Amino acid sequence: MRKILFRDALNEAMSEEMERDPDVFLMGEEVAEYNGAYKCSVGMLDRFGPKRVIDTPIAELGFAGIGIGAAMVGMKPIVEMMTFNFAILALDQVMNTAAKMRYMSGGQLSCPVVIRGAGGAGGHLGAQHSQSLEAQYVHCPGLKVMMPATPYDAKGMLKTAIRDPDPVIFIESEILYGSEGEVPEEEYTIPMGVADVKREGADCTIITWSRMVHFSLDAAAELAEQGIDVEVVDLRTLRPLDKEAIRKSVKKTNRVVVVEEGWYWASVGSTVADFISRDLFDHLDAPVGRVHQRDIPMPYAYNLEPLSLPNKDNIVEAVKRACYVD
Repeated sequence: MRKILFRDALNEAMSEEMERDPDVFLMGEEVAEYNGAYKCSVGMLDRFGPKRVIDTPIAELGFAGIGIGAAMVGMKPIVEMMTFNFAILALDQVMNTAAKMRYMSGGQLSCPVVIRGAGGAGGHLGAQHSQSLEAQYVHCPGLKVMMPATPYDAKGMLKTAIRDPDPVIFIESEILYGSEGEVPEEEYTIPMGVADVKREGADCTIITWSRMVHFSLDAAAELAEQGIDVEVVDLRTLRPLDKEAIRKSVKKTNRVVVVEEGWYWASVGSTVADFISRDLFDHLDAPVGRVHQRDIPMPYAYNLEPLSLPNKDNIVEAVKRACYVD
């Protein structure tokens, strides 16, 4: 099977959906003339023209509102945020309009908009450009939230998001854009709300998503050398949550560690841990472990950023603690 970059998988997903459906269009900062801040839209302006690949001003609240309005009247916009750190400025449109439109109109209006872009630490970009903010979207009823970890998942999940009749938040790890993986040339989609077992195991479950999937797989490989067989479950969709996949894995291993790039307090990981502790308590042989970013703004210094983020050693330590191994 061919291998392509994460950014190219996103490009293919958007281009194929724009070919399939004339109501789909892309808008955002630098998506057209510059081919995208992370080169996810290379060649799309030439292919689809300036009416369907649209450069916007640096005004997230404004162009998010335009995209949401277009969705309400039947279009299917893909709104690219250069980074979800900037998307904070558009939260009013996203949470007070897009997320609530179907509910407040009694089902008369839908809002099929995809708001996508980079999230998480980008590599020494400072406290205001390195945040994992998925928890604020998962918190809001009416939004669906997806976070792929591989090029294969990125393409299949984005196609599903574009076809969904409701607003979807699609967050891509900034670090993963240049990663490579197998992606078939034939048409495929990945269902909303379905997790994926990235590694089978019997002794402990790691539940994670996005960039942390790769850290978790590295930790699992190291632990295997020490005789601990770890299962890695990639949630892929954070809302709706695949509780059945979590349930199946925890019942199998009886031990679990939740790994996330974001902060500890009021996070996606805390919700997952709460679900396991409440609904699967009788299947646990140890408390739910958690690995996460330190509870501080991201340091800018080159040597301090890695100390703030989760890493393979943190995950190995947490799994050993869950397995009562010194």
